[in-house]
Amino acid sequence: MTDISLGMPQLPAPDYPVEVRERLAADAAEVIARYPDSRSALLPLLHLTQAQEGYVSRTGIRFCAEVLGLTTAEVTAVATFYTMYRRKPSGDYQVGVCTNTLCAVMGGDTIFEELKEHLGVGNNETTPDGKVTLEHIECNAACDYAPVVMVNWEFFDNQTPESAKAMVDDLLAGRAVEPTRGAPLCTYKETARILAGFPDERAGAVEASGGAGPASLIGLRIARGESPRLGKVVRQRAETATEEGE
Repeated sequence: MTDISLGMPQLPAPDYPVEVRERLAADAAEVIARYPDSRSALLPLLHLTQAQEGYVSRTGIRFCAEVLGLTTAEVTAVATFYTMYRRKPSGDYQVGVCTNTLCAVMGGDTIFEELKEHLGVGNNETTPDGKVTLEHIECNAACDYAPVVMVNWEFFDNQTPESAKAMVDDLLAGRAVEPTRGAPLCTYKETARILAGFPDERAGAVEASGGAGPASLIGLRIARGESPRLGKVVRQRAETATEEGE
């Protein structure tokens, strides 16, 4: 007789080992205490489970449901809605290539296709050594630096197929890779713990996070009546209003 599977997971999901459960429960209690309504802590708790396993597993969903008093269906609905939560084991480094309009036009599509061939993986697939997961991503609000590649949500701006392939080669080889801007890279699990709301304890990491880069601030300077090259070219609204009131 042929076994027939409908693709349904076995229920209930297994629990974490006792020591892991106790540690996660302590962390979860700290997160939940930040919110007046415990269910508001679901998003950071999903990140917390990713910090444990590298993705949101059935066990992670069960854990979130139990500590928040929700059903596993409610937790699953949220975990599957947001693309920042992975549903299967992934690599230490999530390499996301923006293929939204501007990045695509500027070369993002080409970068993505060449990385797939270079790494030998498809979209949302991981290299055999478990180090790199490749995926195309939607806009990450960095259009002024297009085309953009992100690694564990850190920016690699103004990329080319050659620079992107060199970067993933460094990741595969275990060599240090520095983002164009932002904090130094850490693993996907470490990133997930930071996103869960726990401090980044690496020396200098917070200071390195910085803010908007020069390309992002040009529009603000123009709005203030300044040009990046020519200096002040128009009067600011406040100055105009003052003169008109005189």
